[in-house]
Amino acid sequence: MAIPFLNVIFDRETENSSAIGGVSSNAGDIFDKLIGFIREIKAQEGPQNALIYISTGIVLLFFLKNVFRYLAIKVLTPIRSGVIFDLRRKMFEKINRLSVGFFTEQKKGDMLTRLSSDIGEVEWAIMASLSSIIENPVKIILSLAFMFKISPQLSLIMLLVLPVSGILIGRVGKSLKKGGHSGQSVLDRIMSLADETIGGSKIVRAFTAERFVTQKYITLNKEFTRIHSKMLNRRELSSPMGEFLGSIVVALIMYLGGLLILNASSIHSSLTPETFIAFILTFSQLISPAKATANTVYNLQKGMASLERIEELLHQPEKIKDEPGAQTECSFEKEIRFNDVTFAYDQEIVLHNISFALEKGKTLALVGASGAGKSTLSDLLPRFYDVSSGSITIDGRDIRSFTTHSLRKKMGIVPQTSILFNDTVLNNICFGDETPDINRAVEAAKHAHAHDFIMQLDNGYETTAGEGGSRLSGGQRQRIAIARALYKDPDILILDEATSALDSESEKAVQEALETLMQNRTSIVIAHRLSTIRRADQIMVMEGGRIIEAGTHEQLLAGGGMYKKMVQLQSFGE
Repeated sequence: MAIPFLNVIFDRETENSSAIGGVSSNAGDIFDKLIGFIREIKAQEGPQNALIYISTGIVLLFFLKNVFRYLAIKVLTPIRSGVIFDLRRKMFEKINRLSVGFFTEQKKGDMLTRLSSDIGEVEWAIMASLSSIIENPVKIILSLAFMFKISPQLSLIMLLVLPVSGILIGRVGKSLKKGGHSGQSVLDRIMSLADETIGGSKIVRAFTAERFVTQKYITLNKEFTRIHSKMLNRRELSSPMGEFLGSIVVALIMYLGGLLILNASSIHSSLTPETFIAFILTFSQLISPAKATANTVYNLQKGMASLERIEELLHQPEKIKDEPGAQTECSFEKEIRFNDVTFAYDQEIVLHNISFALEKGKTLALVGASGAGKSTLSDLLPRFYDVSSGSITIDGRDIRSFTTHSLRKKMGIVPQTSILFNDTVLNNICFGDETPDINRAVEAAKHAHAHDFIMQLDNGYETTAGEGGSRLSGGQRQRIAIARALYKDPDILILDEATSALDSESEKAVQEALETLMQNRTSIVIAHRLSTIRRADQIMVMEGGRIIEAGTHEQLLAGGGMYKKMVQLQSFGE
C-alpha cells in the first residue's frame, strides 16, 4: 500500500506506466491492478478520497493479519499441548516398562529432570517455534519475491550479506546446544542432591552435615549458573548481532539505491523514489521474520539438547519383555521350580546354578549373610530381572511364557522397607485396584492387625499417609503393606525381611499379621531373625550366591552346619 500512497501524495502516477520498476501493466498483476484502481479513484473522486481508501485498506490489512494470527495460535495451541502431553505420557509409560535394574543404575534426579525441566524446555524451545517454522519462511520468500520485482540489483546485494549472518548464527547455535547438554547434566546432579538431602534429612542433621551438603549444593548451583549465564549471553547475542548486520545491509541498500535513482538516466535504471521507499519498507518487514528465524534456530538448538535426553530415555532397551504369544493367564496348581539358575549383574555373577522346587501351599525360607543373593533370588520370580541361564517354571511352564502382568498378579510382595504412597490409607491398601472394595480393604486391615490404629487416625481410612508413609510409624507402615498384600489375595507371597527393622512390640504384631497372610499360600520368606522361620517347610542357607544347606529347622540343626552356627549366634545375642 506504500507505493499507491506515495504516488498520490507525490502526484507521480502519470510519470510511470507502472509503479513497480517500470514493468508494463498486466491485467493479471495484482500490484498493477491495485495501482490502477487507486489511480481511477484519484481521477474520479480526488486525491483526498484516494488517501482515505489507501488508509482504510492499510487498517483492513492489519486487522486481517491479526485475526488470522490469533486463529493460527488457536489452531497450534492444541497441537503444541497435545505433543507435550504425548511426550509426558510416553515417558511415564516407558519408565513403568523399564526393568528394576535400570533404576539401580540411574539417578532419581536425572529421571525427574527429564520429566520436568527437559519437557518444559522442549515445550518452550521447540513447540513454541512451530508457528515461526511455518510462518517466517513464507514471509521471507514473499518479501524477497516482491523486492526482486522492485529491484533485482538491490536484492542481489542484500542476499550477499545473508550467508555471513547465517554462518555466525549457526556457530553460536552449535555452542548453545553443547551448553544445553552440560547444563542439564549439572541440573540432574542438583536434583539428585536435593532429593537425597530431603529424603535423608534426619541423617543430615544427626551428622551435623548441613553445611557440608549446602556447600555441595552451592558448588553445583554455581556451576549451573555459570553454564546457564553463558548460554543466555550467547542467545542474547543474536539480537544485537542481527541488528548490526541489518544496519550494514540497510546502509548498503540506501547508498546503492540512492545511486540508482540519481543516475537513473545514465545507467538505465527503472528505480523511482517511491519504489525505492517501498523496497526499504519491504526490507524492514523482512528483518522481523529473519530475526525471529534466527531466534528460532537458537531455541531449536537449545531445545534439541533436551529432546535428545528425552529420546535417550524413550529408546532405552526394555530388558523385561513379554514374548510374542505369551499367555495372559498364569495358572499355578503344583509347584515352582528353579532349574540350574545363574544370574549376573552385567559381568558379575551373583547366583550360581540354583536348583530347588517349592510345592504349592508350602513355605520356603532363605537365610544367609548380607550379599548372599537372597533378595536377588526372590526378585527373579516376579521377573524384576531375567535369569542369565537356566529357567524358572511354574507347573512346568517357563515364567517367560506368561505375560509379566499375569505373572505378577499371582504375587504379593512385602518388602523390608515398606513403600507407601502420598495418598489415603484406604488407597494404599487398595493400590492398583481401579474399583476398590472398601469392605474388603477393612477386612484385610483387620487380618493385618492394622484396623485398630487406622481408626485412631484423624480421618480413619481417609487419612493421608504422607510421602513414603512419613506420618506413620515403621510398624504401622509395615502392617499397611501386609494389608495391601492381603487385599490383593495372591497365590504366591514374597516376604523380604519384613520384620527386621521393627522393635519387639511392632515385630510381634507384624509377625502375627504375616502368619495370617501366609496361611494357605505359597511363600518365599527372606529371614533376618531365624526364630520367625522355624515353622518353614524348607529352609535354604545361602552363601556367595550358592545354596550350601537345605532342609527343615530340625534337620539343619542336626546337621551342625552354618545354620546351627547362625542360630547359636542369634540365641547368644538375645
